[in-house]
Amino acid sequence: MNERILVIEDEEGISRVLQLELEHESYTVGVAEDGRKGLEMAQSGEWDLVLLDVMLPGLNGIEVLRRLRQGGNTVPVILLTARDTVPDKVSGFEHGASDYVTKPFAMEELLARVRNILRIFAQHTKEVEGADLIKVGDLTVELRTRKVFRKELAVDLTPREFELLVYLAEHKNEEKSREDILSEVWGYDFIGETNLVDVYIRYLRQKLDKGFRYKLIHTVRGVGYMLKEPNG
Repeated sequence: MNERILVIEDEEGISRVLQLELEHESYTVGVAEDGRKGLEMAQSGEWDLVLLDVMLPGLNGIEVLRRLRQGGNTVPVILLTARDTVPDKVSGFEHGASDYVTKPFAMEELLARVRNILRIFAQHTKEVEGADLIKVGDLTVELRTRKVFRKELAVDLTPREFELLVYLAEHKNEEKSREDILSEVWGYDFIGETNLVDVYIRYLRQKLDKGFRYKLIHTVRGVGYMLKEPNG
């Protein structure tokens, strides 16, 4: 069955081009021209991917994304925006975006990112179906429910934080460079912006390690980071 992609874009010219190009690639495409309609369609349909403009009438793209994630919808979302500063990107990722494309963009690049995100999500789904839990010391990660516990305490993570934690947990006691983490968690080489990894490691440390004597997340000087279990 063809993957289903929802385009939420208020500029008719861009929306039409995206629809034609995606349909040419054999995707099934739905289109919404404002944030409220886009949110309704995203919530009511079974989509494999959402292309979401940030500057939308009705509800802006970040608010659409926030409400989707708040409602438990985990569909991959690629943000489309003219703003490309690191704080803007961090904000998008913090709300659960899977990728970030700056306008104007080359269609070939966007299609490559669409294929990449769909591949990563399909692989993640396949892995989750074959495994339920990852345990590292007193940390428990439930892959099916996306729940995380440190001892008996529940830890609330954003989708991106969860993906980062799963990657580190699957490679526990292994040194991982910032470049490796960007490539595997973000899905492509985020050249020149490895500080995104530092930002998200800081988020995880605040949520996972604060208040605990044993710290799970370790900095590997000159390399990157490692999730280390006791005596690991």
